[in-house]
Amino acid sequence: MNWMFDQLPNVACIAGRDVMLGSPVLCAAHFEDDHSWAFSGAGGNEAAQAMVVAISEVLKLHPELNSLADLAPGWIATWPAVGEAWQRQQEPA
Repeated sequence: MNWMFDQLPNVACIAGRDVMLGSPVLCAAHFEDDHSWAFSGAGGNEAAQAMVVAISEVLKLHPELNSLADLAPGWIATWPAVGEAWQRQQEPA
């Protein structure tokens, strides 16, 4: 496996429960302060639905996320609909 992310495969990230159950990732965030990642789906960002998992586990379920490996820290990418292009933007300060 050619690993392209700035975090090692076993590093923890935040993922929505729905994402880990196979629902599409609709938002990916690459945090500036510690370079960590978060992936959410239609379930949103509710803390009660968040899971801490290895980033490699998310990528096994959602290999399309490899296209976001170059997302700069402090940026988010949203997926308006399956099949459309990711929309990237810098997080507001």
